[in-house]
Amino acid sequence: MTHRILVVGGYGLVGGWLVRHLRTAGHDIDAVIGGRRPAEAAALARDWGASVVKFDVGDAESGLAAAGPVDLVVSVVQDPDDDLLRAALRAGSAHLGIVRKADNVGHTMIAAADLAQRPALIMGHWQAGVTTFATLAAAQGFGRIERIELAALFDRADPTGQMTTDDSEAFFNRALLRRGGRWETVEPADNIRTVDRGGPPAFDAQPMGVLDVPALAAVTGAPNVRFDLGLGDSYGTLAGGTPSHEIYADLWGRDEDDAPAALRTVVSDPLGQAHLTALGALNGIERILGLDGAPPPEAGVVLPETAIDPVRALERLRAFGVGITTVPLPVGAG
Repeated sequence: MTHRILVVGGYGLVGGWLVRHLRTAGHDIDAVIGGRRPAEAAALARDWGASVVKFDVGDAESGLAAAGPVDLVVSVVQDPDDDLLRAALRAGSAHLGIVRKADNVGHTMIAAADLAQRPALIMGHWQAGVTTFATLAAAQGFGRIERIELAALFDRADPTGQMTTDDSEAFFNRALLRRGGRWETVEPADNIRTVDRGGPPAFDAQPMGVLDVPALAAVTGAPNVRFDLGLGDSYGTLAGGTPSHEIYADLWGRDEDDAPAALRTVVSDPLGQAHLTALGALNGIERILGLDGAPPPEAGVVLPETAIDPVRALERLRAFGVGITTVPLPVGAG
């Protein structure tokens, strides 16, 4: 069965990688690239067997009409008023969006719950769920989790698309974290922590309100959860190569025998953050369309922390060249 997928913003950095991933993943896909400047997508479309349609999120209904019927709309662009989300769901398509944070997800979830005739997957988690996948896979070895500290290292030499550039100021506004079983909204600059990389230089990072924080607090029950973003030289840059993107997922708690336990999982993508984000979204696409071998989810709001098998997701990342390692941490460090 051929699935027709419209990638809005499909010629940007993340969208371009996603179109490539869709072609190399081995599925029967009819990919459509949508954007305001379709001429910029011509080479990508030619090289990867996609078609192109002019698409403006501000007039999403016209763009969808021009694209024709699609099974899934993937949004890798800003959709602050849910115009694309609403139009896609009203047209009967499934929807996957990667641009939401804890402070603006509410109206999107309500719209999706009210309008969805097919699944609407919200993946505003860091790197489209990759951080959550790594954490939940590691959590399977715990009986109880007491603390989760997540961090990502962004290399200044790692290219970013226009969407990320436009949204950069919002990355460091007030952030949400879980501390002592209570939610706190904090000023990032007042809550900086240093992330020890166990060899390479440590880096300072400050909290962000990404969806991984409430997602992991809900699923694991951990009373302490935070996500921090820092800048520095990645493993790729330190090795004299191209910049990579690193994620650190540190967990402390008790194992199934109630003994102290602590683990660190490191995810490192040698091709950088855009490549990794697109892989996170690929996992979402495979789940929402049932391309992972399981039945597609029912209509309504879908979240990656409950819908996507984290172990399978990490296997997909490895298949595309992402490095993933898990090592013990000192049990008293948390």
